[in-house]
Amino acid sequence: MIETNLLFLLLVGIFVGGAAGFLGSFMVLKRMALVGDAFTHVALPGLAIGLMLNIDPMLGAFAALVLAALGIWYLEETSRIYPEALVGIFFTGALAVGILITPEPELLEALFGDIQSITAVEGLVAIAASILITLVAYLISRKVILGVISEELARSLKISNKAVNLLYLLLVTGVVTLGIRFVGTLLMGALVIVPAAAARNISRSLVSYYLFSALFGVASAALGVYLSSLYAIPSGPAVVLASLGFFGGTFLLKKTFKA
Repeated sequence: MIETNLLFLLLVGIFVGGAAGFLGSFMVLKRMALVGDAFTHVALPGLAIGLMLNIDPMLGAFAALVLAALGIWYLEETSRIYPEALVGIFFTGALAVGILITPEPELLEALFGDIQSITAVEGLVAIAASILITLVAYLISRKVILGVISEELARSLKISNKAVNLLYLLLVTGVVTLGIRFVGTLLMGALVIVPAAAARNISRSLVSYYLFSALFGVASAALGVYLSSLYAIPSGPAVVLASLGFFGGTFLLKKTFKA
């Protein structure tokens, strides 16, 4: 019989994973997969600063991610340099700094996550925040896609691409902050990107793509949490390996049906 604590952690993982997968679907369409992966690394120095100031490390991570989101948004709007190049320069540097300044006892948990350390209050907050993030993402989804298809068309419909892009990045900031406790700063990008990539292998419409992205996010988080509890392994690698399993399965399925 599954313990009550494990059921609760599975529930939290389902909501966070679903929100991450859904947001990741837009990131893949916007061709920001590498940006999304490196973006999560910025949380590490924020965590470290939170620990040094004796405040909640998640607040430090969130503050660092918000600053990074604003930086990405500003550079995308004002710079001609490709976002991937900017991310490669700035965000990998942030990861290096974070590793150097994070206290060693907390470093492993920060990098790879530790779902067992989540309290009941934190879990409930994560569930509520995941629902809110998913709802807001759904409400702006058409505007995001219009911007991907044609920025000129979006502007002709009086849609502010700048405002939509900024709001989207802030939503990603929120879901990354929630997911850090599950998979850590080093692997959180995979929970956002891989379920969406798996969904793209088998989706035949935009609606099914959104749905499968969220479902694979849910399944990856739930299976990873369960395997983590069952085999006493870090939750981060377990969740990521589960998501990679879904990607591999959908890739083979796509190849089989094409053949």
